[in-house]
Amino acid sequence: MTDRITPSQFHAAEGVEDWRVLSEGAHTYFRTGSFAAGARLVQAISDLPGLEAHRPDVDLRHDGVTVRVITIADDYWGMTSDDVTMARQISALAREQGLSADPSAVQTLLVIPGAPVIAEVMPFWRAILGYQPRGDSPDEDLVDPHSRGSSFWFEQMEETRADGGGAIHLAIWVPYEQAEARIAAALAAGGHMVRDDFAPAWWTLADAAGNEADISTAMSRD
Repeated sequence: MTDRITPSQFHAAEGVEDWRVLSEGAHTYFRTGSFAAGARLVQAISDLPGLEAHRPDVDLRHDGVTVRVITIADDYWGMTSDDVTMARQISALAREQGLSADPSAVQTLLVIPGAPVIAEVMPFWRAILGYQPRGDSPDEDLVDPHSRGSSFWFEQMEETRADGGGAIHLAIWVPYEQAEARIAAALAAGGHMVRDDFAPAWWTLADAAGNEADISTAMSRD
């Protein structure tokens, strides 16, 4: 593995202005305007050298392509200098094809079940989802082996709810510059702020019924 780097170090590197580090890896979105144009970009990405050793995740849709770069090893999920190199190469391919990036369009979703004893509930979710433990945090995280579904992170609860139920909430990871607008929209839609003492890492909001969601960023997480 090449040098591990922090989210801040990734963003400080030259040539990665199209990208934003979220919960797992750096992401960008290229507006293509058509499925065919997106397919041409995906084909160009597939022809890059070294993909067998370091593959990006690519999602092709009718109007654009989302790409994630991340280094995954048995004991590490995160950014390395290889990801900087890959991000630069992919951005260069997009520019050659006349495509522009819109990093404001990227986000990821993390599902957070809570339980007093995490080990008692993780096997259920692993079985029902067909997920697997994340290599660097197998006692806390489950991930989709095909990188399709949202990851699950299990949170320690002091106690269950009064009705005996557990707790589950969401974390929506967005680029830092999008967080304020997303929070304002949620508040205008009837939500309320639960806590902001961990900002800018995350803000916890809730709807009128008390269901919670975090607006999360990579800021201050180095």
